[in-house]
Amino acid sequence: MLDRSVTTTDGTQVPLRRRVYEIIEIGRGVDRTSAIFDAVIITLIILNVVAFALETVPSIEARYGDALYAFEILSVIVFTIEYALRIWSAVEVPFLQRMPAWEARVRFAARPYLIIDLLAILPFYLSFLFPVDLRVLRVLRLLRFLKLSRYSPAMHTLIRVLYAERRSLMGAGMLLITAVLFAATGMYYLEQHAQPDKFGSLPLSMYWAVTTLTTVGYGDVAPITPLGQVFATLTMVLGLCILALPVAIISTGFAQEVGRHDFVVTWSLMARVPLLAELDARGVAAIMPLLHAHNLPANMPVMTTGDSGYAMYFVASGEVEYHGPERLITYGTGEYFGVVAMLDGSDVRGTYRTRTKCRLLKLHRSDFAQLDRANPEIAEHIRRTAAERLAEREDG
Repeated sequence: MLDRSVTTTDGTQVPLRRRVYEIIEIGRGVDRTSAIFDAVIITLIILNVVAFALETVPSIEARYGDALYAFEILSVIVFTIEYALRIWSAVEVPFLQRMPAWEARVRFAARPYLIIDLLAILPFYLSFLFPVDLRVLRVLRLLRFLKLSRYSPAMHTLIRVLYAERRSLMGAGMLLITAVLFAATGMYYLEQHAQPDKFGSLPLSMYWAVTTLTTVGYGDVAPITPLGQVFATLTMVLGLCILALPVAIISTGFAQEVGRHDFVVTWSLMARVPLLAELDARGVAAIMPLLHAHNLPANMPVMTTGDSGYAMYFVASGEVEYHGPERLITYGTGEYFGVVAMLDGSDVRGTYRTRTKCRLLKLHRSDFAQLDRANPEIAEHIRRTAAERLAEREDG
């Protein structure tokens, strides 16, 4: 039953497991069945958050408690089936196909989005298995809201920014901790005799330091000595400067990431390109941050004759036409172009123009050089695969 083939909307016969993988992982935006699946899951997630909020209203809980519980059971069943299908079809992920089936599924299950999926259904089963009312676990149902991040380009971008700027953010965090320690120590020595109940120890003073440096300022703890008040003023100014650092780091990184990508590059998107799909998980993690992603309308020039070959392009979806001196070539989803000019540093011969609406992944020559230095085996993989392709059909 699980090995049988199914017919897609275009009449193609594909194995059932492969079709499931296409629907839930890579068909987004180009497959109608996948779009319906995504819409159902997104709607169910939103309704779950609304239902959780309504359960906290005593009058609604008393009147509609049974209906809300039935909806909870239905939601858990759907989310469980979704999670099981993702794990089952994980062996179809190109970057995991070289592994044994069990290892591929374990690796896939360890991805952050799959962990969120598991935590979204786990509280229900734990509360069902244990006789006590695990109220803390019920709160974890709100993790279902995080499932929306899978469908949110903005969340993808923010996560990428936080990861890319993790070292800078850690540095800002260490600076904030240092400021808290110095502020708490200073106030301890200045105010310990005047207010022993509030500044009688370093831990007590740290509470004041945190609320002051973060500009919250509850007012329940405040210095009363002149030196303490002067020190508090300096601490407030210092807090404004320190807190501005992580905000500036994130905002700058977000702006750069938005300018770099018209859409978010994901594993499922890269899986549409055979050249990239042959890489392993480590290779994908290395090359993904280097790709520039662009949405282009139909009949839009990508590269024209005489342009410097500073980048190669992968077609994630759509079609691109090459108009050369004596030939016309169409590049469809999964193909790439411009690799010869990029590797040789030569000018482009001919014009590349989008035939339909396209999603293109662009790899600059400078980024390829960076990739070559950091991961020479991946760069060599691209050169070798490109050479094999060029032996069959020359790339303009």
